[in-house]
Amino acid sequence: MAVEARDLEVRYGTRVALDHVDLDAPDGQVTCLLGPSGSGKTTLLRVLAGLERAFGGRVRIDGDDVTDVPTHRRGVGLMFQEHALFPHEDVGGNVAFGLKMQHASGTAIRSRVTEVLALVGLAGFEGRAIDQLSGGEQQRVALARALAPQPRVLLLDEPLGALDRELRERLLVDLRTLFGRLGLTVVFVTHDQDEAFALGDRIVVLRDGRVEQAAPAAEVWRTPASPSVARFLGCALCEAVVDAGVACGPWGDVPVDAPDGAVQLASRPDAFRLVELAHAADARPAAVVAVGFRRDRRFVTVQPDGGGPPLTVALASTDKQPEPGTNVAFAVDPSAVSVLPRD
Repeated sequence: MAVEARDLEVRYGTRVALDHVDLDAPDGQVTCLLGPSGSGKTTLLRVLAGLERAFGGRVRIDGDDVTDVPTHRRGVGLMFQEHALFPHEDVGGNVAFGLKMQHASGTAIRSRVTEVLALVGLAGFEGRAIDQLSGGEQQRVALARALAPQPRVLLLDEPLGALDRELRERLLVDLRTLFGRLGLTVVFVTHDQDEAFALGDRIVVLRDGRVEQAAPAAEVWRTPASPSVARFLGCALCEAVVDAGVACGPWGDVPVDAPDGAVQLASRPDAFRLVELAHAADARPAAVVAVGFRRDRRFVTVQPDGGGPPLTVALASTDKQPEPGTNVAFAVDPSAVSVLPRD
């Protein structure tokens, strides 16, 4: 592992920010720390960077114990939402900062600055003033500054949070391409699921200072480990009772691989579909509560007749959009349903 943390604990008075957290960030992969505000993800990143001292636990980078090593000697590159660029320096001066701290020669600094600016799509920007740059260009300068000293690990804390959606999505593609090309080990903090799953090879979901789930991105998306992770990822949940391999509840009779007993079912909106009640054995009646759009997709919110919370159904391109108050029927794809313990 490029980054290993074991049993990290951070407290602010009586509040627990990190509660005996373990973390593994594999070499050459992007590990995204995902969670709501206050979950501990930024605190964890700051401990990895050496910007914050843990009460207990150890941090290793490339096998070296860096728990007691200051930030500038850990070999990490840092990038934050606020950029923290130096307004009195031009672009070249900002990118050169870490190289000067390493006491590199003037020739080596100029060569490396030119190289990393080209890498982030800002070739020829060395002499530009910071206040003449757009938000996206400033983010690229901050990234170039973090990359210039050739860090062992790149640590990023909500670096795209202040950008508008269009620019953020464009930079996400650029970052994913760049990280893959360089084979960088990256730990990336975000509260945005789209960012996490667009960038992350591995997702670590935090809640209340604890790791709720740590797994490859596809596994977290398909099979959330707990009801709280499922809710955070936008899954629908309902209570059901498993009897002889069938979960009976508001979503109908869903075949599952689980022992008998009370459970919760979790599923994403794209696992539901509208069907003809008379033509589908697994169909369940429901009433349309609301209709809407999420960018380029149409959704309806329905209330199952069998009770349980309302759920959101993604409409196929061929589906006719029903009106609120009308009766419909829905079915769920059993392969997209996760069985979770009751809260």
